[in-house]
Amino acid sequence: MSTLPNNLKKISLFLERLPGIGEKTANRLAFFFLRLPDSDLKDFAASITNLKEKTKFCKNCFNLCESESCDICLDDKRDHSVITVVETVLDLLSFENGDIYQGLYHVLLGKIDPLNHVGPDDLKIEELVSRVKKESNRGGLKEVILATSPDMEGEATAMYVKSQLEKLESYKVKKFKITRLAYGLPIGANLEYADYMTLKKAIEGRNKF
Repeated sequence: MSTLPNNLKKISLFLERLPGIGEKTANRLAFFFLRLPDSDLKDFAASITNLKEKTKFCKNCFNLCESESCDICLDDKRDHSVITVVETVLDLLSFENGDIYQGLYHVLLGKIDPLNHVGPDDLKIEELVSRVKKESNRGGLKEVILATSPDMEGEATAMYVKSQLEKLESYKVKKFKITRLAYGLPIGANLEYADYMTLKKAIEGRNKF
């Protein structure tokens, strides 16, 4: 029975640990790396080696970057009066890929999930409250958009963040809006297959037609 050489097998086994990668796909990728030109493979290996050393969290919003602040926070053309709160950097990228939003972000780095031992103190909620307080006192903040997932944990996280932001009223900060992303029926959906909660959110978030 034929087996892979040890080096190739190690790479294949590592790739198999990646999300969505099975044994056959891992083997194909390992052989793909083997066929790459030496220069490309060395560049790739160097990027992997330096990944954690060079990648940092933005000191303002906790986006990933290679300096103290990310390009979004440093961009004067962005709308600095609006902050959208997301769970992960991947959520941030979804907004950016669509080019539908020009404000700033705050990445919580997760969501409240008691079953997996993730509480409010494990997220960047305290940092968000401090940031909002500072920006509001400067008079530049108009709205905080809560864009966590529409699942149980995401809703719990949004409710908790909202409660913490509302406490800022006691500090007499300048008023700002707290909004939540609208959820409902996707374009092209058939009502017959919509679940109760989706229909409920669609009714609640209906707009004038």
